[in-house]
Amino acid sequence: MTPSDDAFSKGFDLDLTKRILGYVRPYLRLAVTGVLLALFTAALQPLPAFLQGYAIDQALTPFLSGANTDSAALLRLLTLIVLGYITVQIVEFGLTYLSTLTIGYLGQNVLRDIRANVFTKLQRLHLAYFDQNPVGRLITRVTSDVDAINQFITGGLISMITSTFLILVYMTVMLTINWKLALIAFTVLPVLFVVTNFFRSKMRLTFRENRLQQAIVNTKLNENITGMQTVQLFGRQRRSALDFDHSNRALLTANSNSVKWFSLFMPAVAILGQLSIALVLYFGARLILGEGAGGTGAGAALTVGTLYAFVQWTTQLFQPIQDLADVFNNLQAAMASSERIFGVLDTREEITDKPGAQPLGHFRGQVDFDNVWFAYDSQVQADTPDTDDRWILRGLDLHIQPGESVALVGATGAGKTSVTALVSRFYDVQRGAVRVDGTDVRDLPQYDLRRHIGVVLQDVFLFAGTIEGNLTLNNPEIPHERVVEACKYVGVHEYILGLEQGYQTEVRERGATLSTGQKQLLAFARALIQNPDILLVLDEATANVDTETELRIQEALTRVMQGRTSIIIAHRLSTIEHCDRIVVMRKGRIVEQGSHQELLAKGGYYARLNRLQYAQGDAAD
Repeated sequence: MTPSDDAFSKGFDLDLTKRILGYVRPYLRLAVTGVLLALFTAALQPLPAFLQGYAIDQALTPFLSGANTDSAALLRLLTLIVLGYITVQIVEFGLTYLSTLTIGYLGQNVLRDIRANVFTKLQRLHLAYFDQNPVGRLITRVTSDVDAINQFITGGLISMITSTFLILVYMTVMLTINWKLALIAFTVLPVLFVVTNFFRSKMRLTFRENRLQQAIVNTKLNENITGMQTVQLFGRQRRSALDFDHSNRALLTANSNSVKWFSLFMPAVAILGQLSIALVLYFGARLILGEGAGGTGAGAALTVGTLYAFVQWTTQLFQPIQDLADVFNNLQAAMASSERIFGVLDTREEITDKPGAQPLGHFRGQVDFDNVWFAYDSQVQADTPDTDDRWILRGLDLHIQPGESVALVGATGAGKTSVTALVSRFYDVQRGAVRVDGTDVRDLPQYDLRRHIGVVLQDVFLFAGTIEGNLTLNNPEIPHERVVEACKYVGVHEYILGLEQGYQTEVRERGATLSTGQKQLLAFARALIQNPDILLVLDEATANVDTETELRIQEALTRVMQGRTSIIIAHRLSTIEHCDRIVVMRKGRIVEQGSHQELLAKGGYYARLNRLQYAQGDAAD
């Protein structure tokens, strides 16, 4: 049984509930205030029916029976009862408003804290986690699953306390007024318990399927919106619509099953409530007529007003019972959602700082790969056989001197990007070590390591916001002058000034209004603005730009690479001819290395790649 299955197999999970309540602890005073206000409100609930019955017995019945014909005195008594009734209603309104407001504030604060914790946790998780978990599923954790917990706390947990208290209040009042009639009213409660337990087990399964299908729909939606250009380019609108419709119908079925069981449950509770009222009316009337106990005892004490109040109390008794049924729904959703949320929060952080890790301060820029074996698959361990196909890097030995520019070339899947990812410690190696200035990157604080590394990727990601906000990543400590200087370096300054609002021009989500070349130049400027002390990692940075833009970037590179250790990945071999050393990789190993001219003179793998690329270029011309 999976953890998610286990969450649904329990009607109530004490450990999960304790963890949920842990988020309430900082707002304990608010929670206690809300509960007390709700309890005071519940304590007033039986009074209106009591006052109505009292008015019938003390004002209307005496006048109608002729026992008291002083209509003025009876009218004064009735006026006092009505004023008392109105006072109770006003007090109940005020208490209900305050309790709802307080509990609402409590729920929203808890909602904020859980959402913030999940978001913070996601930022700390290693990249392999996101390789294995669809974005739509993670969005569901931060939205729908968190909302379910909020509903449990505000509409579930508090309602459970107040509804239970209200049931006890009604039962106590009814037993005190007439215990025989009260026991008659309670006869259906065991049946109600059996019915509730049956429907609860059915609804638990439907909630499980509901959450699962909702996550699938979110994933499909995210994929299609993110990849809309590809969808439209290949004319997949109809196919995508059919795929989404399949998932959407599965969600519809899951929701329909939830509605079906809930729509059966509520009338079942209502029927039992009406049955209880019918029993109260029948046996109460017999007691009034003197047939229940020979005209003595409880029967003698029962009046028409009391019977009326009993009918009202019996009706009202089933309302908190129905509310508890709703709580069961919230409980099932919350147990499932909290299990999924805490599953994220409990995910082991693969990439963590060692206790007491100290920053190096100043980096000289020496980078060493010592017998590095690496695989993205988390199941691959140090003792996995060398022949396993999942290894990406196989015994890599690569040593880069301070200030040296090194280019990595090779076919797709050779392991080039893995090298740059390991330098930044986005992943940890299974064997060997990656060192910067002689220190294993696992011994360095992640923030300190990465702030020295400027990265420009082939697939540029821009946030919604201004151009300057994207360049500085909204860091207020970066002066505008540095932004302008970096943009001039890459030749994008004039383009930005030509925009209507210059550096304050809004960038749409994912930079939809910018060309590929413009986004690449902005990404290049962003890396320079961070002012990396030593390392400049360029991963296919010129792969998607035109020749003119490429030349502009090459001119900037010549300046910024001076004095910096640089690792460059490129498919266009013409862009790396100026590098100090070219490392040729194949299937996770280095097959040859040297300068451009040295490798051409060898006539090996690099020379063949070079001839093939130039041959393709001539054919294209």
